[in-house]
Amino acid sequence: MAVTAETIRRTTNDPLVIAGRTYSSRLLVGTGKYKDLEETRRAVEASGAQIVTIAVRRTNIGQNPNEPSLTDVLPPTQYTYLPNTAGCYSASDAIRTCRLARELLDGHDLVKLEVLGSEKTLYPDIPQTLAAAEILIKDGFKVMVYTNDDPIVARRFAEMGCVAVMPLAAPIGSGLGIRNPYNIRFIVEEATVPILVDAGVGTASDAAIAMELGCDGVLMNTAIAGAQNPVLMAQAMKKAVEAGREAFLAGRMPRKQYGSPSSPLGGTFF
Repeated sequence: MAVTAETIRRTTNDPLVIAGRTYSSRLLVGTGKYKDLEETRRAVEASGAQIVTIAVRRTNIGQNPNEPSLTDVLPPTQYTYLPNTAGCYSASDAIRTCRLARELLDGHDLVKLEVLGSEKTLYPDIPQTLAAAEILIKDGFKVMVYTNDDPIVARRFAEMGCVAVMPLAAPIGSGLGIRNPYNIRFIVEEATVPILVDAGVGTASDAAIAMELGCDGVLMNTAIAGAQNPVLMAQAMKKAVEAGREAFLAGRMPRKQYGSPSSPLGGTFF
């Protein structure tokens, strides 16, 4: 396939836009599970991420003034903080956590909503998530929502006003990769807001596949923090997301049942 001017333009000027704000990186990373704040800083820097998630219930962002704070190594002036409701099992807990984050971060309104339904699988409780999303949106929050890979549910979240929908690829922290690429593709095809794979990525090829499916971005934590060399894995994930996006924009060759020569025999001289 010929490289067109439009393909080049889309590749070189291809920002991620969430809630009206533009980002050059399509990789979002978590800040938990590292051995210390210094490793967190180095991994985030290597990833090139501009949006970092923080578990408000587990991370000090100023609520404990006598303890080291994430803000010391990842200044909010340099990164977009994405407070999340990790560990919440009810709509009321999630709503309360988002409001606490808004207080701690001087009115910050971009949040990642997750309401879990099972301690074993960490799958989302969709009815509770829907209830929380409705209240948070009415309360002025810009909600990025963690959900299962059901295309109908994803459409519902977009229609109600969530600024991004984040279907899981596999259970949180499992590293199993993209278990159901067809559902992710269905969600992308109907999307009216950014779609970001959230949960289940284990290595760079998983991130690339998510982007090749047409996702707007990938969010991960354990895949980087749980690697033997988190900083090197962060760098690999950065490259994988970029490569997957470029492959999606370029358009892959059609799959064929049989082979075809790279140098056709037709028109040869002898």
